[in-house]
Amino acid sequence: MLIQLICVGKLKEKYLTLGIAEYAKRLTPYLKFQMIEVADEKAPDNLSDAEVIQVKVREGERILAQIKSEAHVIALAIDGKLWSSEELAAEIDRLGTYGTSHVVFVIGGSHGLSDDVMRRAQQRMSFGRMTLPHQLMRLVLVEQVYRAVKINRGEPYHK
Repeated sequence: MLIQLICVGKLKEKYLTLGIAEYAKRLTPYLKFQMIEVADEKAPDNLSDAEVIQVKVREGERILAQIKSEAHVIALAIDGKLWSSEELAAEIDRLGTYGTSHVVFVIGGSHGLSDDVMRRAQQRMSFGRMTLPHQLMRLVLVEQVYRAVKINRGEPYHK
């Protein structure tokens, strides 16, 4: 199985980079994991609504260019479905068994995801109603994918 994480912007914080690298290494015996970063749009903080849409459209085009046609796409969105770790594990297992062996999780930039990316996604997933930094979400998501793999294999997960 191939699980990709496509996200907007370059990860700069060393502690996040190290954490993601650790979980990616732990995933190696079980599946292929890739993190793909697409460039974010450079824009001032005080954008109009129309400018925000344009930023999301341009970032969305970069995201969509990275997604293969056969991939099952799960967009992280605040209005997405809340999944427990066990539900995520079951969904990854179901997709691998009956759906596709290529799953793509998408995390947008600071303004979120474009309508085109949301339409491409077969599912939307949320980690709750709190706003969290999109760069931190990368680490949280990779940890949850690792946890899902361990759940599916019936193996203990040592924290």
